[in-house]
Amino acid sequence: MSTHPFALLDLDDLVSDDDLAMRASVRAVLEREVRPHLARWYDEGSLPARDLARVFGDLGLLGMHLEGYGCAGTTATAYGLACLELEAADSGIRSLVSVQGSLAMFAIHRWGSEEQREQWLPRMATGEVIGCFGLTEPDAGSDPGAMRTRARRDGDDWVLDGTKMWITNSPIADVAVVWARTGESSRDIRGFVVPTDTPGVSTPEITRKLSLRASVTGEVVLEGVRLPADAMLPEAAGLAGPLSCLSEARFGIVFGPLGSARDCLETTLDYVAERQVFGRPLSGFQLTQAKLADMALELDKAMLLALHLGRLKDAGTIRPEQVSMGKLNSVREALAIARECRTLLGANGITLEYPVLRHANNLESVLTYEGTSEVHQLVVGQALTGISAFR
Repeated sequence: MSTHPFALLDLDDLVSDDDLAMRASVRAVLEREVRPHLARWYDEGSLPARDLARVFGDLGLLGMHLEGYGCAGTTATAYGLACLELEAADSGIRSLVSVQGSLAMFAIHRWGSEEQREQWLPRMATGEVIGCFGLTEPDAGSDPGAMRTRARRDGDDWVLDGTKMWITNSPIADVAVVWARTGESSRDIRGFVVPTDTPGVSTPEITRKLSLRASVTGEVVLEGVRLPADAMLPEAAGLAGPLSCLSEARFGIVFGPLGSARDCLETTLDYVAERQVFGRPLSGFQLTQAKLADMALELDKAMLLALHLGRLKDAGTIRPEQVSMGKLNSVREALAIARECRTLLGANGITLEYPVLRHANNLESVLTYEGTSEVHQLVVGQALTGISAFR
């Protein structure tokens, strides 16, 4: 009798019944609404993101770990498990939810005024309003302090000019949280809530991607965009604002890629049990079992780390370097598992009949967004040595 990878260490025993029930609900919705269409969406490079946002809003997934304003207020672990299930379907699906809840909604929830929260968060929680998060620029990715987007005062208004790049959800977004420089110092970086129908805002889509194809990605171009004074997020000044949002989103990535890895391993276990080679199942060969054992070990170790970090976050004691360790480990191991699973599927592993190479291609993006592996290594290195090596 075969054993599920997570059952090897009885990992479900570490999760509350409520969180397990939530996970089952997410999985059921994905089985019904998402999985039957993923190969086509990926092949076409399309995603019915607005329709899915409504589905996820009805399920309470959008901003689920936030309190009030129509948000579910779940545990961090519950949110992590939801991210795992979403990414077990596709990284692009998890990105839709993560950018909405942990970047755009979190920025307004944590740094916005009460008026901004009341105006935007309830409708974002239902999926009626789609948000995006404008930080990355063509020449400012890992170094957000080098951003060139500017916000200048003109009477009582702010006028924004600049370009944001690689922005998930931007082509369909109703509102963008945009970070801009109001002076020469990194302390002068401020956040703005920008309705995308404001004159001067455009959100062209980025196409011809080889990764995250079932995801809507674009730019946010700002040309003389005039905003009222109350468009600024009043509580955020300097890089602490956007970096806190990134840390929030990275927590979801501690769990998310493990869903991709689990889906790859489950697919592979089924495949090698059926595939006949030299008159016996492929799963009966020593080399196959060695690969499967190593992958299950790394997946379960990564899940143990994720659950531990979930407890720390629920306790309010989690530190940025701990999130970096989780993100670094989860993506690294998930990508290695996806690639190894591809070898066991042989030529079948490169087709969309199986999800393995789709996951591997997606994880190439997850490896570098929300902080590259090198950035997270330096965060951990700074925590170990007390010396910043970023410059």
